[in-house]
Amino acid sequence: MDTKSLIHQIHAKKSFLCIGLDVDLDKIPSHLLTHEDPIFEFNKAIIDATHDLCVSYKPNTAFYEAYGVKGWIALQKTIDYLNSHYPEQFTIADAKRGDIGNTSGRYAKAFFEGMNFDAVTVAPYMGKDSVEPFLAYPNKHTILLALTSNAGAFDFQTQWIDNQELYKKVMATATTWANSQNLMYVVGATKADYLADIRQIIPDSFLLVPGVGAQGGSLEAVWHYGKNKDVGLLINSSRAIIYASSGTDFAEKARAEAQKLQQQMAQLMG
Repeated sequence: MDTKSLIHQIHAKKSFLCIGLDVDLDKIPSHLLTHEDPIFEFNKAIIDATHDLCVSYKPNTAFYEAYGVKGWIALQKTIDYLNSHYPEQFTIADAKRGDIGNTSGRYAKAFFEGMNFDAVTVAPYMGKDSVEPFLAYPNKHTILLALTSNAGAFDFQTQWIDNQELYKKVMATATTWANSQNLMYVVGATKADYLADIRQIIPDSFLLVPGVGAQGGSLEAVWHYGKNKDVGLLINSSRAIIYASSGTDFAEKARAEAQKLQQQMAQLMG
């Protein structure tokens, strides 16, 4: 999916909501456990109930890898279902990959060709030759971990290197890499006051922003500091939506929670 298509969806739906499909078999409704593939059945119900309220879905691959082959099959079925039934959705493999160039090339092939995701999250620690294999794919997007929402982010990301904070150096350097127009960046909602400085470095890029809701981030603050002329934001919410109920009404409750966020976004967009 190209960026213009994503922007069109944002304005058509008055939403920049990304729903995280982080499926834990210990948390999904117990009646689904009788199905042959409870993970996919859960995802399918959530997607069918919320697709008109969001513009993106983001499975965190760890929640699928944890279940071995069955988990990977459920992930493949989920992305196939999205691509066949709701092709307007921007799909993100939250895989946080990062390795030497030839290995990164295999990861890129797996997620972009094999599974046909639109985007994948990537760790930048090993530098440009570990990221450029992802960037080589046209109309695919590489989402670079820049300033994350966890407490440990301060261990390295905000340390000063060469008279600037490390996350700023990472972002500024990344803009010089081949096909950097295909980059997006992860910035945690709990770091909203950093967004004004970040927009000075990457004014036109999309930001994937986790941490609104369960982690305490403010949607209004992220909008105020982080929006650009194209909105330029994907606000991720996972637990608050998908685990809104553990009963047979789980999909309806998920829709209600997604709708609350979508309505707030519509008001902000005006």
